[in-house]
Amino acid sequence: MDVAGGRELAWDGCVNVRDLGGLGRIRPGAVVRMEAPTRLSESGWAAAWAHGVRTVVDLRHADECRPDVAPRPPGMTTVRIPLDPVGTPFYERWQKIDNLASPLYYPAVLAEHPEPVVAAVRAIATAAPGCVVFHCAGGKDRTGLLALVLLTSAGATPEEIIADYLLTFERMRRRYAELGFGDQLAAVNERLAGHDTTIAASLTSTVGSLTMPDFLLDNGLSEADLAALRARLTT
Repeated sequence: MDVAGGRELAWDGCVNVRDLGGLGRIRPGAVVRMEAPTRLSESGWAAAWAHGVRTVVDLRHADECRPDVAPRPPGMTTVRIPLDPVGTPFYERWQKIDNLASPLYYPAVLAEHPEPVVAAVRAIATAAPGCVVFHCAGGKDRTGLLALVLLTSAGATPEEIIADYLLTFERMRRRYAELGFGDQLAAVNERLAGHDTTIAASLTSTVGSLTMPDFLLDNGLSEADLAALRARLTT
């Protein structure tokens, strides 16, 4: 059975698009995760609009961005919140450890640089009415980190979060091959094995380290924004 549970969305031009509704207390149509929407066709953007998307939160740095194949619908807002702390000692250190391309760095970034993550949560909480899409480049690591925070805040289990994270490897397999990359799941498993852990153990540990809503409130999210987040995700 497909662990996506019917959450997958067919938006022409992209392959890694899914609604987080049904995980924890998140309602369908609240938030969608995906890879960069650069390849979305006109009909792909129309499908996003029909799904209710009115805000796109881009977690990439400006130098990663490329022009869209087709124009975004008028009335759809894009908010850019780079999630990786580029230019910091943290970034240089973790590039050497795992190239910020596995769940291994999640606990460290949440502890040392929580502000961009909370800023992205705030952008989702305070977005205009409608569905919010969030993405990075491949929809795996930065997108996976923000998904983990949102899902944990909404009471999703570690098992749900792990299963959702793993879906990206299969969905992006062809894209990775086009870029000349090998089996990314095997690469991440090997990297984590070198640190005596696994994807499941690493994600479970990260989820267990997050006390919600304290993590969000202690790192700058206001009570009003927390209420807005709950309303968006669960009502």
